[in-house]
Amino acid sequence: MWELISAGGWLMLPILVSSVIAVAIVIERLWTLRSGKIAPPSLLGQVWRWVKDGQMDAEKLKTLRADSPLGEVLAAGLANSRHGREIMKESIQEAAGKVIHEMERYLSTLGTIAAITPLLGLLGTVVGMIDVFSAIMTQGTGNTAVLAGGISKALVTTAAGLTVAIPALFFHRFLLRRIDELVIAMEQEATKLVEVIQGNRDVEAASPPAGAASLRPGSIRKGV
Repeated sequence: MWELISAGGWLMLPILVSSVIAVAIVIERLWTLRSGKIAPPSLLGQVWRWVKDGQMDAEKLKTLRADSPLGEVLAAGLANSRHGREIMKESIQEAAGKVIHEMERYLSTLGTIAAITPLLGLLGTVVGMIDVFSAIMTQGTGNTAVLAGGISKALVTTAAGLTVAIPALFFHRFLLRRIDELVIAMEQEATKLVEVIQGNRDVEAASPPAGAASLRPGSIRKGV
C-alpha cells in the first residue's frame, strides 16, 4: 500500500487527507441524522399531554428544546402560540431554518471533496505525463524505468481521486435525501401542533390543511 501511495507522488497527500475527512463526515452525519434522534415519533403526543394537563411551563419548554431538533421547532411554536396562528407559524419556520442549517452541517465540505478529488487525480495525471515527456526529451525512450514511473504516477493519482470522489458523491446525495425526508416528518408534526393548539383538533386526527406551517427548505430559505 505504501509503495502505491509513494508511486502517486505528493498529490496523493491531499487526496488521502480528503478521504479521511470524507469518512469522518459520513460517519458523523449518519449517526447524527438518525430518525429517532431528529424527530422522535412519540414527541408530539407527549407535548400534547403536557398542554392538556397544564404542565407546559418554561422548564418544560427548555427540556423540549434540548430533546431533539423537532423538540426545538415545537418549542418555538408553543412559546408563541398565544400570539395567534400566523405568529406561531413564523416562529416555527424561524426555528426550523436554524435546525435545517444544523442538519446540513459539513455536507458542503463533503460535496467539495467529491468535486475536487477527481481534479486532484487529473492534476496528478498531468504531472505524471509531464515527467514522462521530460524523461523522453532528456534520455530518449530507452529508459523504461523513468517512463514507467511517470505513467504510474499519472494512473495512481487518477484512480485514487476517483476512489475518494465516487463514495463522497454518493453519500452527499444520500444525506441530502435523508435530510429532506426528516424535514417532511418535522413539517407534518409541526402542522399537527399548530392545528391542535389553534384549531382545537385532536393530535391523532390532525392533518396538514392548506396554509399550514411549512418547514420545507425552499420555504425556509425564501422566507415564505
